[in-house]
Amino acid sequence: MMKTKAWLLFLAGLCLACEDEINVDLEEGDPLLVVDAWVTNKPEEQVILLSLTQSYFAEETAPPVTGAIVSLSDDAGTRYSFTEREAGEYVWSPTATVATLGEVGDNYRLSVETREGEIYEAESTMNRVPSVDSVTFRFEEETLFLPDSWLAEFWARDPVGIGDTYWIRAFKNGVFLNLPSDITIAYDAGVSAGDGETDGKVFLLPIRRGINPDVEDEDGDQLSPYDPGDSVYVEIHSITHEAFDYLTELSIQTDRPGGFAELFAEPLANVPTNVSHVNGNKPAVGFFNIAAVNGNGSRLE
Repeated sequence: MMKTKAWLLFLAGLCLACEDEINVDLEEGDPLLVVDAWVTNKPEEQVILLSLTQSYFAEETAPPVTGAIVSLSDDAGTRYSFTEREAGEYVWSPTATVATLGEVGDNYRLSVETREGEIYEAESTMNRVPSVDSVTFRFEEETLFLPDSWLAEFWARDPVGIGDTYWIRAFKNGVFLNLPSDITIAYDAGVSAGDGETDGKVFLLPIRRGINPDVEDEDGDQLSPYDPGDSVYVEIHSITHEAFDYLTELSIQTDRPGGFAELFAEPLANVPTNVSHVNGNKPAVGFFNIAAVNGNGSRLE
């Protein structure tokens, strides 16, 4: 009994200690290139963002990298040039003869040359993607975790052949659901690499319903993800295995539990990158993936 009381007192003291503000002086390293290059075969402008890393506690936006030469090239030697439109924003636009960027099955190399002459490269393959057959809504009565709710669900089937990986992206009323908790990825029709049991199947329920955002009122009470009049649009993006691992780790590192639960959470770690420094040994961060995309949407009437 005494040991139990001592343990409870220890936990109470620990929780109180967590309320104290602690200022940590972190050693600042040299800024690194950040590459945000998630391009697709959609017939629209494709954007690559370049910036520099900054101090962990910095409140200003990351400094953009300007004056770089940015391009993609395929195995046949076709080159797609990206033009700087705003500071750090590099854009490729469709033309009358080239409406989309890339072909399924082809390999692509991203090249970034900074104004200082530093050259960075990354490679990616545009993999196949299944069709989104439909998006439906289902009403479910109140449970322990949710009030009366309208839940959205998309329907698609993974093509036969083990090893396809995808990023499912959803838009509610035209707004991209971009919180860390909104990241939904799939390996074949399941949540992770397995023994092939999900190959060629309809996507599993947790994947299909991963398009439902967490919605709370001002008091923090859970609300229905969708209400009559809301719309949802779902896109499946094909990604490489490396991109699947990147998004997995990104979700772990950014969707943190906070508070006391952090004592038992996975330790903070660097997220992997496929960007390499060609003419030096200065690392970069970020990722390059070129995706085939298929989408569909619906409105809750």
